[in-house]
Amino acid sequence: MKQPEEIELDLILTPKDASDENTIRKIASTRLGINLNDIVELRTIRKSIDARSAKPKINLKIKVYTHQAPAFSYTPPQYKNAIKGKEVIIVGFGPTGLFAALELLQHGFRPIILERGKDVSERKKDIALINRNNAMNINSNYCFGEGGAGTFSDGKLYSRSKKRGNLQRIFELFHYHGAADNILYEAHPHIGSDKLPAIIRNMRETICRYGGEVHFNCLVDKLLIENGQIKGCHTSCGKVFYASNVILAIGHSAHDTYRMLHDQGIRLETKGFAMGVRAEHPQALIDSIQYHSKTRDPYLPAASYSLVTQVKERGVYSFCMCPGGHIVPAGSNNKGLVVNGMSASHRNSPFANSGIVVEIHPEDIPAPFNEYGELSGLYFQEYLEELCKQQNHDQSLKAPAQRLKDFVNGISSKDLPPCSYLPGIVPSDLHKWLPPIIRYRLQEGFKDFDKKMKGYVCNEAVIVGVESRSSSPIRIPRDAETYEHIEIKGLYPCGEGAGYAGGITSSAMDGINAAEKIVANA
Repeated sequence: MKQPEEIELDLILTPKDASDENTIRKIASTRLGINLNDIVELRTIRKSIDARSAKPKINLKIKVYTHQAPAFSYTPPQYKNAIKGKEVIIVGFGPTGLFAALELLQHGFRPIILERGKDVSERKKDIALINRNNAMNINSNYCFGEGGAGTFSDGKLYSRSKKRGNLQRIFELFHYHGAADNILYEAHPHIGSDKLPAIIRNMRETICRYGGEVHFNCLVDKLLIENGQIKGCHTSCGKVFYASNVILAIGHSAHDTYRMLHDQGIRLETKGFAMGVRAEHPQALIDSIQYHSKTRDPYLPAASYSLVTQVKERGVYSFCMCPGGHIVPAGSNNKGLVVNGMSASHRNSPFANSGIVVEIHPEDIPAPFNEYGELSGLYFQEYLEELCKQQNHDQSLKAPAQRLKDFVNGISSKDLPPCSYLPGIVPSDLHKWLPPIIRYRLQEGFKDFDKKMKGYVCNEAVIVGVESRSSSPIRIPRDAETYEHIEIKGLYPCGEGAGYAGGITSSAMDGINAAEKIVANA
């Protein structure tokens, strides 16, 4: 039997042609000068949109196989039965903890996961209550619970950083556990909040099948440390877990855990972060700007954007852009109000939203918050979230909002356009109550964005407050080589909560790298 012949081919196609595999086969056979019937399989390994001209094109990189279908394109993970393996405690079951656990299992180590929130099924019920403007469960919400913040707030897998490892491993593990083929090749992979929970559940089942443990509703309220060595964790449910290695994967919203670490005298550092608002436009408007057409080609996806500028030596940029998405309440306590964005896999909402945030350096933090040392950024963050909630006088989860053009011009909005935020929005003068270091830079940043995307600043768009959890204001310092805390042996601070990642992909990679360090040091 002939071996499969593999040929890579770059194609530039119309959106319609790129949507039909039979058309792609015909074009490929013509370009390669081979018989159409000789092509037994096509695999798309990269797909992106070039919308710079009046007629957008699709850039495809494909592999054409002839004679015989190829074997599966990646080696499935080989997990070991770790029921008697060396135990490693993982605090937090977001992408950092999840992928650290999967990596440990490949080496026969037994992960013991302690998660303050609930499993995805129960967590989904609590999130439904939040969206109906009912009370917030401080341990089960958009931030906390199985899968972490990304589970119900989008599932984007794009990362600008390529420095921490082979990110393809992340995509392959998601695919192995049920994600669609397209995450293996698209330039900006996206699973979707409607698909990700089932995949996360499959990953948990893998962990438990090979001997790992997952404990839900189990908040770590104290680390057990003796003579500079981690010994285990005490939890709010009364249980104590012992291990000589603990991966701290708490996520960027675990303010109570930061305070617990601070109270225990564990070294922390203040770091730069970002805060701002969520901007929402009609998706049709973003489509018309990006695709240079009043009507989107039905073969094109909902358009996205990425914007960045500098205002007074600080970056102002779009964050977590959600085409065809929704704005969601993403706080983790009942004192403040936080918003974030998400898209389902089909991205078919009539709205497009994005965080628009301002870079904040430690020296930017104003008094009196700058008096709190390493917790200064956390206190400033909480202040803005509580100030935001105060704008809604009934203290519900309705969010303060303002028409975008009115905000830029410093004008009150008497009414508001439709918005995807389910608890509802109320008119508010964000141009008056946002701190000046944020408000001015946002106003000037929006003006620059309107030059890059003519029509972006308009009163069909609305800004909703506040987007404050784009990253952690605290770093838990670790040794660059060993990943261990610089003062506590066996403690491995990882992911967004430790200040070493941003987003699902880089957090997952950080967890894998930490697990590899533990294995190497065993």
